[in-house]
Amino acid sequence: MADQYAQSSEDIRPTEISRIPAIRWDDPPEGPVLVVLDQTRLPGEESELVCTDAPALVEAIRTLAVRGAPLLGIAGAYGVALAAARGFDVDEAAGSLAGARPTAVNLAYGVRRAQAAFRTAIAGGADAQEAAAAALDAARALHAEDAEASTRMAAHGLALLDELLPGGGHRILTHCNTGALVSGGEGTAFAVALKAHREGSLRRLWVDETRPLLQGARLTAYEAARNGMAYTLLTDSAAGSLFAAGEVDAVVIGADRIAADGSVANKVGSYPLAVLAKYHHVPFVVVAPVTTVDPDTPDGAAIEVEQRGGHEVTEVTAPHVPVAGMEAGGGIPVAPLGTQAYNPAFDVTPPELVTAIVTEEGVLSPVTAEGLAELCARSRQVTIS
Repeated sequence: MADQYAQSSEDIRPTEISRIPAIRWDDPPEGPVLVVLDQTRLPGEESELVCTDAPALVEAIRTLAVRGAPLLGIAGAYGVALAAARGFDVDEAAGSLAGARPTAVNLAYGVRRAQAAFRTAIAGGADAQEAAAAALDAARALHAEDAEASTRMAAHGLALLDELLPGGGHRILTHCNTGALVSGGEGTAFAVALKAHREGSLRRLWVDETRPLLQGARLTAYEAARNGMAYTLLTDSAAGSLFAAGEVDAVVIGADRIAADGSVANKVGSYPLAVLAKYHHVPFVVVAPVTTVDPDTPDGAAIEVEQRGGHEVTEVTAPHVPVAGMEAGGGIPVAPLGTQAYNPAFDVTPPELVTAIVTEEGVLSPVTAEGLAELCARSRQVTIS
């Protein structure tokens, strides 16, 4: 049975309140746990969710308490390590974790990496404790690599923007949340905007609300405010008028899966932005680590798109913190009872609409299957060496 509990910001050590990490491993006397910042409670409350087993982490992933492609990979690896450290069936835990969200390829990658470390250790004669330590080492290595990748992506991404848009003063439109909340570092697309802000070249960050779960309003705005960035929130449907007014210099988004042909799956609402960007001659840039590229998925049509519950569309959900007159976590109907809803979590943007893909290994433009394969091969060579 899933075993998890929450601790609010009042329970967290003072040194952590200024920046609560999105995920961390902890070793209390009662046994190791995986601690995640509960993103369903943001921005109203900074609260951590403590997972003591893999089923608890699976539940946290499915409810979006922990989310975002790179972070899901890290969480998956730590989840395998947690199962091993607590003496549970590692393969069973790996299977349930990898299937928790089907579109984000990083999740399965992180799971496989820690699982492989565990199996290799066992095959080499290690006992269960030593094998669990090997799995944890693999998770920590992935965590550190993602932080480094974030820094490199930010540098490559800003260099690209400066090349495409000389003169600075960038007005960047982003979608969903791609910052420190989804990463071992400062994020993917958001990290590019943050670096631009720090170097004085960000004029405005336009933040899509990202309906129906408002990851932009709740999370990206939260991160932008904490970093003192100039940002403005807009409804997803207002993006077209923003383009028409000439107020967008570039669209910069993340990705949950990139197919072998360069098709990009990202939070639903990304594809319309790509179409708008193409029409208005605005660069459409995708920022993601190489681990988000899935060479086993040939094209966009082969990407499995997660379908979420209709209630996310037919109801407005109250924050998961007490609000006067509302039940925490409850939903207020905004459609007639029995209304069916279409609620894909992601959409797919074809490569011909993508100006460039930015990874830690560099920038790919134009986006082609051949170029993507070469980039991935270069990444594997760097990893092996």
